[in-house]
Order: sequence, then structure tokens, then C-alpha cells
Amino acid sequence: MLFNTFHFMYFFVIVFALYWASSFRFQNLLILCAGYYFYACWDPRFLALLILSTAMDYGCGIAVDRIEEPRRRKLFLILSMALNLGMLGYFKYFNFFAESLQSLLDRSGVHVSIDRLNVALPIGISFYTFQSMSYVIDVYRREIKPTRNLIQFAAFVSFFPHLVAGPIMRPTTLLPQIERPRTFDLHQFYQGVYLIFWGLVKKVVVADNLAPIVNDLFGRSATIDGGSALLAVYAFAFQIYCDFSGYTDTARGIAKCLGFELALNFNLPYFATSPRDFWARWHISLSTWLRDYVYISLGGNRGGKAKLYRNLMLTMVIGGLWHGAAWTFVLWGFYQGLILIGHRVLEPYLARIRPTDSIDRGAWKLARIVATFHLVCFGWLIFRAESTTQLSNMIHAIVDRPAIPAAATLLPIAICIIPILIIQMIQYITRDMIFIFRAPWYARSVFYAACFYAFVLGGEFGGGRFIYFQF
Repeated sequence: MLFNTFHFMYFFVIVFALYWASSFRFQNLLILCAGYYFYACWDPRFLALLILSTAMDYGCGIAVDRIEEPRRRKLFLILSMALNLGMLGYFKYFNFFAESLQSLLDRSGVHVSIDRLNVALPIGISFYTFQSMSYVIDVYRREIKPTRNLIQFAAFVSFFPHLVAGPIMRPTTLLPQIERPRTFDLHQFYQGVYLIFWGLVKKVVVADNLAPIVNDLFGRSATIDGGSALLAVYAFAFQIYCDFSGYTDTARGIAKCLGFELALNFNLPYFATSPRDFWARWHISLSTWLRDYVYISLGGNRGGKAKLYRNLMLTMVIGGLWHGAAWTFVLWGFYQGLILIGHRVLEPYLARIRPTDSIDRGAWKLARIVATFHLVCFGWLIFRAESTTQLSNMIHAIVDRPAIPAAATLLPIAICIIPILIIQMIQYITRDMIFIFRAPWYARSVFYAACFYAFVLGGEFGGGRFIYFQF
């Protein structure tokens, strides 16, 4: 069930009405039932996996808290991780590793047939397994106490606004909201409606109009010229941003309408001044999850620079593989690790040449934003490529066949991107992600009218899937 469909609209109107007409105890049960229905609409067969993960981590959380003996406590932690990572590995990575091993054996002259699994990838499995697993880890670290209420815990895992594409919510932030009563707040509701509307505009008007252009340009990678290849990369940078941030804005808005606050997942990432700053602004819930549960577990910045760089690289490669079972994602993760390490190495030298004059500092900051954006865009080229051959073709086009892009290609991309850039520049200058709420009534009226007409006249209403649903 997609947010950008009438099916979801009918579903949410019914849930919203029943939710605020119900008592606190029934509200949590309704959240749980709504989450299971929402997930079953994709494929009811995989609902059993969600229930299994929930039941196992609920039990493991209680066991880890009750048991004092370290080895037995760790055993239940390992059990939780084995189940969640085992499900993830079986459904998402088995065929990838099987095909990679088959290819390696063939090149070595060993001809062995390795069977593949004929199973679909359960939607959202990367998100809900990480969220459920982090609960047991936090209990094991004694950072939280486990909940004894199974309904509340199951509602935490299956909370439908963010169930299939995040943000990945920590038990320390979402679970307490589920455990305490909620009251209807009109101001919070208005903010929620705004986020839903703005998120759908970014998805339906911008991302879904850029998608066919990006698909066409990448599909012609063998013959494309350099100018068009660059346009394809820039267009995809804004397609994936508007697609994913549009989803999380909508998810946050739906949650607000129900009295919940979900974490901010995007904070103007294309205004980052370094690769490190980018990951503090892009998919924040995943980057902080990887930091807290992978990078720090590996040792973080303890043990010298060599171990620091190793831990950064391993964390980003794991992050790349989390996004998809393909070597291009592994390569993307390696590239992200490389530029993070490169920034760490250069940071002391960059600090020395930072200008002191205010005007020069502004120019220096702008230069860093532009440089970081293009480093990120090269990463998006790796990320979007469907194969290493397509990636190589696009790079060769940019390097070997430079050209001025055709106006017929440039114009529709510019029409989609420029309004988003203007809005983001205002957000960046005002440091206010919902500045429109503080704007005069006539400015809000113009903004809402423009978005409405763009939505109605320029929206793609085919119910296009969100990019991150495949992860």
C-alpha cells in the first residue's frame, strides 16, 4: 500500500477517525492491527516474518534483562541478532552471494551448479529488523528497560507510517511515546497535514517526473554524450532526495496526526560542507544507527588512525551492502568510506587555509558545498548504475564525450529542480525546515496554491513505488 494512492488515503482516514475516538488501550491495539494490515497489503505471506521477529526480540529483551550471568545474557543477544540477520541474509543476500561464488568458480575453471532461491524480497525487511534488533542491543547494554507489554512492543515494531522505509526509530524515542497516552493537538495536526502534503508534492511532482528522464538517460549509457550523462546524475541526485525525503516527510506527517513525533531523517543534505557533514544530514536514522551499533562496536576512533580508518571503511561498506545485494552498492559503500577517510586526512590542512574575512569565509563555504555536492553526485552515479558496465559507460561518456546537453532534456529537469532549490535555500538561510508556518498568511496562500496546482497539473499519479522500498 503506497502513500501516494487512494487506497492508503481511505485506509488512513478510517484509522485516524477510529484512533481519536478510542481509549488509550484500544489506540495501541489499533496501531498494531493497522500496521499488520498495511504490511499484509504488500504480501500477506511475509507478515509471519514480522511477527516472528517481534516475538523473538520481545522474549530476548526480557531474558537479557532478567539474567545476570554474562554468558547467558550474551547468548540471547546472539539469538536475536542471528534471527534478524539470518532472515535478512536469506531473503536479501543469498542469491547475491550464490551468484558471486558461481562466477568466481567459473573463472577458476571449476564448474559447479549452485541453486538460487526463487523468493521475493520482503518489503521493508532491512528497516524493521534493524529497529527490532536495536531494542535488544539497547537492553543488553542496559540503556533501556524492556517493556513487558507485548501489544506495545509489537506496535513499536509495526508502526505503519515508517514500517517499510524508515526512518529507523530507536526504542528510546518511539517506545515511550507508545507507552504513554496521547491527546489530540491541533497545531501538531496542522504540521502533520503540511508534511504529508509537502512530502507527496516532492514525490509525485518532482521525483516521479524526474524518474522517466533518469531511466531513459541511464538506459542509453552506451551511446550517451557527456553533457547528458551529467544531467542524468544531477537529475537522479534530486530524484532520490525528493523520493526518499518525500516518503519520510509523509511518514512524519502521518505520525504527527496520530500524536507521535518521528525523527528528522533529512536536514538539507545538499548544503553539506564535507562528506562527514553530508552523513549527518542524509538518512540520519541509518547513519546514526551504523555509528552506534557498527562503528562504535568495531572500536570507533579508539586505537589510532589506522583502526579509525578501518572502522570507517567497514561501516560504510556494510552500509552500502545494506542498501542492496549488488556489487555496485558495495562499491558505493567503499567510495563513501574513501571520501570520509580522505576528509579526515585533509581536515587539518583545510582548517589552516580557512579565510578569516567574512566575505571570503562565505565564498569558502560555498566552494565546500559545491565540492561536497559533486563528490556526493559521483557516489549517486555508482549507486544508480545497474551494473559495473553501465557505470563504466557513464564515466567514459563524461570524460571522453563532453557536450552541451540538449535544451529538450535540460528544461524539464530544471523545472523540477529549481523550485526545490529555492525552498531549500530559504530553509537553509532561515534555519527553519517548516518556515512556511511562520510566514505571513498571504505568503502561505501563494505557497499552498502553487503546490496544489503543481500537484494536480504536474503530478504523476501512477502510484510509483518509492526507491527505498527495494532496500
